[in-house]
Amino acid sequence: MAIAKAERLMNLALCLLGTRRPLSKRELRGSIEAYLEAGSEDSFNRMFERDKDDLRELGLVIETVENLDGEVGYLARRDSNRLPPVTLDAEEAAALGLAAKVWQQARLAGAASGALQKLRAAGMPEDVDPYESHGALEPRIPAHEASFEPLMLACRDRRPVVFDYRKATAARPEQRHVEPWALECWRGHWYLAGWDRDRQAERVFRLSRITGKVRSRAGQFTAQVPDVVTVRETVASWAGETATRSASIRLRAGAGYPLRAKAVSVRELGDGWDEVEIPYGHGLDAWLVEFGPDVVVLEPAELRADVVDRLRAVAKG
Repeated sequence: MAIAKAERLMNLALCLLGTRRPLSKRELRGSIEAYLEAGSEDSFNRMFERDKDDLRELGLVIETVENLDGEVGYLARRDSNRLPPVTLDAEEAAALGLAAKVWQQARLAGAASGALQKLRAAGMPEDVDPYESHGALEPRIPAHEASFEPLMLACRDRRPVVFDYRKATAARPEQRHVEPWALECWRGHWYLAGWDRDRQAERVFRLSRITGKVRSRAGQFTAQVPDVVTVRETVASWAGETATRSASIRLRAGAGYPLRAKAVSVRELGDGWDEVEIPYGHGLDAWLVEFGPDVVVLEPAELRADVVDRLRAVAKG
């Protein structure tokens, strides 16, 4: 619904900006497909008035005048709605380009590409091309999860959502009622931070563990949205990024590359196994469980016990 409304507002703005004379509501309805499908005249009038108010809130100057036929007409003069020149330095342009790459696999890929072309025409540095690599490494922000777009829109519109979520230690997904705050990408994975209504606490969800569709719910948020949402810091603490101790594990050869990337040391044991020392922090047990039979915890004893408990919980489920 948010995408449909944005398209309708854009079409109305283009009609008002593109006309040389005031257009009546009757003429605007005949020019915009969404208005033709509005149904009754009352439905159209309510939709048009809301759209007109929304455009004015966004900053579009819309004039109301009497046209030659005695009807009320509307137009948005270009000289009254002219924006100042767009000036971007190389860093700002690169940031915009990287943000646009998020949409390469999403429904707004065409709109993002078109926006970049307009920015280049308005003066964006020509040597900054977000779609081409300028070195040995090219930054990428994947957005392949089906839940990404509806959650992004829900964060923007402040709409509660419902989805099924499977924790790393659970055999089956369970339904979660969430007030979404922010999305953030960390080490190739997208995470959602928000208020879990069932648990009455802040939670972070990995999008790849959301199953099925994300469904929107009516109503207002019940919890205050914090000024700063620390998604990355929360996930990092789960993954042991803030660890001050180390853990020793046996890791099957050729497996567990994310663990190897964090390793302090690696020693071959033979028989297809390596001994790996990795940082140990809160949430490491949940992460190790994801690697299943490829990981055996050697020490410390409390970490080994936590991993065994989680595996038993999965087996019982």
